[in-house]
Amino acid sequence: MNLLLTLSMIIIIIPNIFMMISFILSKKSLLDREKCSPFECGFDPKSLARIPFSLHFFLITVIFLIFDVEIALIFPLIPTFLMTNFMTWFKISFFFIIMLLIGLYHEWNQHMLNWTN
Repeated sequence: MNLLLTLSMIIIIIPNIFMMISFILSKKSLLDREKCSPFECGFDPKSLARIPFSLHFFLITVIFLIFDVEIALIFPLIPTFLMTNFMTWFKISFFFIIMLLIGLYHEWNQHMLNWTN
């Protein structure tokens, strides 16, 4: 029991000592506040957080995430080509690509891809 108590105290004390040393030795100052603040969507990080922003930034982000996930779903189609017969693989791949193209056409039709709006 003593060993467990000693080890738990060491586990708690050593990381705290390292954190205090790094805090003391760090060269941050109040002037570095601008560098440490997050920057997203062209907002000034020190202004109000509830200001309206362009919905276009949100739409571009959603489109990027959708196509990023779709690329991750397309990659497994390549190794499965050798594991299945050609017609099954072709039907699945064709259906998936058609769904992507329908989504892209819908986004284009809704003018989500035009940056000038």
